[in-house]
Amino acid sequence: MAKNPVLDTATDSVAVPGTAPPAPRRSTVRSLLRLWPYVRPVRTRLAVSVAAALLASLSTLLVPIVLGRIVDGPIAEHDLEALWPLAALLLLLGLSEAAFFHARRVVLARPLADVETTMRGEFFGKLQRLPVSFHDRWGSGQLLSRAMSDLHVMRTFLSFPLIFLVVNTLTFLAGIALMFTQDWRLALITLGPALPLFLLTRRFESRYSLATRLTQDRNGDLTTLVEESVLGIRILKAFGRHRSMAERFHEQSAVLRRTELDKAGMLANLWSIVIGLPELALGCALAVGAYLVAHDELSAGALVAFLSTALTVRWPIESLGWLMAYSNEAATATDRFFEVLDEADAEPAEPVRPALTTVPTPRTAPTTVTTPDGIRFTGVRFRYPDAPAGTPDLLRGVDLHIRSGETMALVGATGSGKTTLTALLPRLYEATAGTITLDGRDIRELDRSRLRELVAVAFEDPILFSATIRENVLMGAPDAGDDRLRAALETAQAGFVDHLPEGVDTPVGEQGQGLSGGQRQRLALARAVVGDPAFLVLDDPLSALDVHTEALVERALRRVLASTTALVIAHRPSTVLLADRVAVLADGRIETVGTHQELLQSSARYRALMSGEATLAPEGSTAR
Repeated sequence: MAKNPVLDTATDSVAVPGTAPPAPRRSTVRSLLRLWPYVRPVRTRLAVSVAAALLASLSTLLVPIVLGRIVDGPIAEHDLEALWPLAALLLLLGLSEAAFFHARRVVLARPLADVETTMRGEFFGKLQRLPVSFHDRWGSGQLLSRAMSDLHVMRTFLSFPLIFLVVNTLTFLAGIALMFTQDWRLALITLGPALPLFLLTRRFESRYSLATRLTQDRNGDLTTLVEESVLGIRILKAFGRHRSMAERFHEQSAVLRRTELDKAGMLANLWSIVIGLPELALGCALAVGAYLVAHDELSAGALVAFLSTALTVRWPIESLGWLMAYSNEAATATDRFFEVLDEADAEPAEPVRPALTTVPTPRTAPTTVTTPDGIRFTGVRFRYPDAPAGTPDLLRGVDLHIRSGETMALVGATGSGKTTLTALLPRLYEATAGTITLDGRDIRELDRSRLRELVAVAFEDPILFSATIRENVLMGAPDAGDDRLRAALETAQAGFVDHLPEGVDTPVGEQGQGLSGGQRQRLALARAVVGDPAFLVLDDPLSALDVHTEALVERALRRVLASTTALVIAHRPSTVLLADRVAVLADGRIETVGTHQELLQSSARYRALMSGEATLAPEGSTAR
């Protein structure tokens, strides 16, 4: 017989492909207590909501007392005059219960929405501060499910299950006390299932926690697949792979379905026992109560009052399974949320920047440098955190000096680490060893925001955002005016924007899908140069351009490069010719440096690279 992957797993955590290994599972209470800093600002309203719900529940406990008096009084004595005041009291109790429940929702709805907004904002800010290596390890769907569905689960828990865990517990205790005052014998019979239910729920909690974790992680995996399918829909259609992707989707959906059914089965088993045992006990109490009434040891009104009280107390017992299930889901969502927040920051905490459409405050003036030294790499080593054990470092001691005002081209075989080396300059990754200086100052001593004002980057993959052309380009210099915007577009030969429906205010669509590859690359180049950066990094900036446009961009770029210190990754001779000197990266080190003509004469590797004969890095290297 096949084993249930949820019920037969003995570990306390679940590893999910595409994510970091989750932290060891805490107890439900300890996990939920981590929400307290966010709840503290609304604790008064939360207490008022609990009080309103408690008053509503306690008012229902008064109903059995009134019913008992009606049976033993007006009904037994056939006194209709005495019935009306008691009936009016029942109506008043019902209206009070409704009013208190309404107050509970009104008092807490807006504050908890604010709590969720605050948590989501902190989560998003954390994602911006985390190092690029974190995002390399985590699937975007996993992060999206934490930011959306998990936060919704936590807010729902605070608004309903948390309150009724408190209210139902107090209502149960008050009801039990009332039942003992009515008849202790029937109360003992009714409480018979209490110990078995306690033991059952303890066992249920540990099993259900694991099932919940599996469900939420697999939901994140499915979210990642859907996101990739939407973003890559052109590739899927072009290669006719939409059916195979649909098969993957159905396979992962089936896995998620099985996990959900496992959860549902566990919950159904719990509910059948949580409801069945109290009903059995209540039937026994009814039989004994009828016997006592028949032998005049208990009045009919007292029996009605007791049974009504027992039925009122039944709801807190029956809700126990649902409340525990949701508490476990909330605890798991909390763990998943804090798995991200507990990661070490690569960036300092900063206030959330204004939206792209607003005009931020001007940046501070650059610090005056009296002894320019350009860019210097000294003994720089690097390996990715997830690189297989035993493999060599990707960069194994890079020494390179780019003089102030100089343009250096960086060439090397595919996978040699060129892009990684340039990513170390703005500290997208941290060097494993060695130092990198800008004009003699270690980049680790610079505030990251200041460092990224000094260093501008145009990546090989020209990522654009769902915003206008103006907003995308001015991400490189938020305080730049129209003159600098136009100058940057001219440098990048992006005159095509003037032929778009709304010019520079035309939205480009998600990831710039409304533009061609060459147009996206030109806008990415404009974004890099719009801020007149002191240091410029260009990762193969002309790869997607046609020959005519490439020549125009090269001519404009020469003017920009003349006033900055630049490092340019180059794969073609035309790009190399933009540089004053060329550095060849091989075997994790800078093999040689010289002008284009010098290296053509002295370096066989360089000649092979320029002729297209050397295209791959040596086996065993790990590059991205």
